[in-house]
Amino acid sequence: MTTDHLADDLLRSAARLSRWASRHAAHELPWAQARVLSLVEELGPARITTLAEADDTSQPTMTTQVQRLEAEGFVTRTPDPADGRASLVVLTTAGTEALTSARRARARTLEPVLADLDADPEQVRTAVDLLVRLVEATRTAAPQPAGATS
Repeated sequence: MTTDHLADDLLRSAARLSRWASRHAAHELPWAQARVLSLVEELGPARITTLAEADDTSQPTMTTQVQRLEAEGFVTRTPDPADGRASLVVLTTAGTEALTSARRARARTLEPVLADLDADPEQVRTAVDLLVRLVEATRTAAPQPAGATS
């Protein structure tokens, strides 16, 4: 099996697992909103353009999501100290609580599956550790444009 196949299998499997957990989790926060809250948590105070880029979506789409989150009290906008014309989206305490609740609901959904799988906890921990290392590596990796070959 080539690295291309391994990378594809890993990405498809992780995405399917994440979608499954989101679809079956019992929580009130729409997953698209939880995803945006997660981005704000990860990036810290950020402009809407930065959030849109990180989410691979359009600025108008992200503006709509942020407006919804703002109406719920999950984020606020503060002036950008680098540019008074722009604002930064900031996670509120209520937003952090909503995100934590959504994450717990997704985890609770997966827990019985893990139990039924009777997976060795050390194997699961090793898989999680590898995923964490991969995510950390993406923070410093220079992505190649789509279609580029090494």
